[in-house]
Amino acid sequence: MEIVKPKQAKDRIILALDVDSIEEVIKYVDLLKDYVGYFKVGLQLFTACGFKAAEVIKEHGGKVYFDGKFQDIPNTIAQTSLNLLKRGIDFFNISATGGSKMMINTLNACNSYAKRNDIEPPVILAVTLLSSFGQKTLTNELCVDMNISTYVLKLAKIAKEAGLAGVVAPDTDAGQIKKELGEDFIVVCPAVRPTWAIVNDQIRIVSPSDAIKAGADYMVIGRPITMAHDPVAAAKLIITEIEEAIALKEKE
Repeated sequence: MEIVKPKQAKDRIILALDVDSIEEVIKYVDLLKDYVGYFKVGLQLFTACGFKAAEVIKEHGGKVYFDGKFQDIPNTIAQTSLNLLKRGIDFFNISATGGSKMMINTLNACNSYAKRNDIEPPVILAVTLLSSFGQKTLTNELCVDMNISTYVLKLAKIAKEAGLAGVVAPDTDAGQIKKELGEDFIVVCPAVRPTWAIVNDQIRIVSPSDAIKAGADYMVIGRPITMAHDPVAAAKLIITEIEEAIALKEKE
């Protein structure tokens, strides 16, 4: 499946549904489906509600991005990803640090299943490095003696060579990734916070305009919208910021 490039500013927003109930899912989907492109089902929501969360999002008119960051031996992740496909999930990610064999096996298994069942093959992204990680964590705890941006680009290249559609990577690396791996290689920027939002537990955060300027196709935004007094108003502010950033970029 070739993921559709965003046509409108709102299409670039992936809303993180980090909630614990189907009732909350329904509330946010009904409220915001006209103001965001995708609803993210991550580990918190999935362990609370299972695949029912994705089903409800679709039933209420939303599109699903499954954020599982899967990493295990190649066969396990290939079979796990097939279970996503069988449940109608066609846009999801796995961890780049699982290695090229894991990524290749997963892609091949999903493409083969899609062909046998006459359905669109999935869009699979690789998560490069968690947005809560900084250089200190990478060097001192993961023992990776490499600049963090160089490391992210290296993982992105491995994902590209494995045949994946794109990566989840910070805006600081989006431009270089696009330059070296092509404009069609998708970049989803995590940890996006408008300037008026609380930072929370992320370290490498950016604003929506920063993400657009860097070349990101999509951005993951959660609490600045879901925890706002008026989620629709918050989403509209972000859409305006994205539109203005796109206009400025087009003038350059």
